[in-house]
Amino acid sequence: MAIVRKNILNVKPYVAGKPIEETKRQLGLKEVVKLASNENPLGASPKALAAIKKNLSGINRYPDSQGWYLKKRLARFLNVGPLELVLGNGSDELIDIIIKTFVEDEENIITADTTFLEYEIIASVLGREIIKVPLKYFKYDLEAIKKNITKKTKLIFISNPNNPTGTYVTKYELQDFIKGLPEDLILVLDEAYDTFIDVDDFPNSLALIRNKNVIALKTFSKAYGLAGLRIGYAVARTEFTAFMERARQPFNVNLLAQQAAIAALDDKRFLKKTRKIILEGKSYLYDNLHKMGISYVPSVANFILIDVGRDCLAVFKDMLKFGVIVRDMQQYGLKNFIRVTIGTKKENERFIKVLKKVLR
Repeated sequence: MAIVRKNILNVKPYVAGKPIEETKRQLGLKEVVKLASNENPLGASPKALAAIKKNLSGINRYPDSQGWYLKKRLARFLNVGPLELVLGNGSDELIDIIIKTFVEDEENIITADTTFLEYEIIASVLGREIIKVPLKYFKYDLEAIKKNITKKTKLIFISNPNNPTGTYVTKYELQDFIKGLPEDLILVLDEAYDTFIDVDDFPNSLALIRNKNVIALKTFSKAYGLAGLRIGYAVARTEFTAFMERARQPFNVNLLAQQAAIAALDDKRFLKKTRKIILEGKSYLYDNLHKMGISYVPSVANFILIDVGRDCLAVFKDMLKFGVIVRDMQQYGLKNFIRVTIGTKKENERFIKVLKKVLR
């Protein structure tokens, strides 16, 4: 008798971006720039930090299991009902909750072959079949996805904008895609990077949730700078969220995360500053990559997928020696690509300087 479930043996664990302190210790470096995990280069909202300090003395108590105050604030912010929200320990846990809630053992899930790795990892851990459809010009191929739908298909995950490519599905493409989908199929739109959008044709997922089988996922990890607190949320109509609440663990979102998220929503100045630095940094990186003759995938997120034209793992290791952490795309099957998070002006300049050294 095997000790471990069979499907666990086939799971390829998620490889996270290399931590700053570990890099300093291993390579004996005093200064390290991390541009690997799509974090906010400005840190966290000052209002969120103040809320954390204010609530530190209460960490001996369990948090509000329902997250009532955060849901109330989010409901007002999004113009939805509090019961249309489910809080999660980051988007990762919400993906887990959704699959546990809706997908039977014999049913399958469809997504892209180059997208957020956790869709496949969590599905595999839970023993659900996942069908991966190749991207088309680095974008989700919605037509091909539709052709792969069978009677066994229950969920479709679309990362929009897509991680790691930075591309997006337009509102017109999504409208066409939704037409004719089976009535019992659920579409999950993972919008972790929607706060950085600077295009006019991005879909309004919240306009779909009440009359379509659509679940939108959003997070405080990126633009709001709360990645270390692990907090995200799902928006869906109440008959979906009521069942998801049954699969959610009690106290899954901690006290400090809830309070920080409430405060972060009120910090419009910080969000505006974050968007400004990302958009300016993106323009700077585009210009310099053009000058260097390096190809990249135009992005609507806070990262850029770059074709370095050689083994990405070697480039990653060489850049690490100079104290710049980027993300090699080997685990995604993009062997000549790296992904770089847009940082501060100083960080972006250092990235370009080191990239020139390494590729030279």
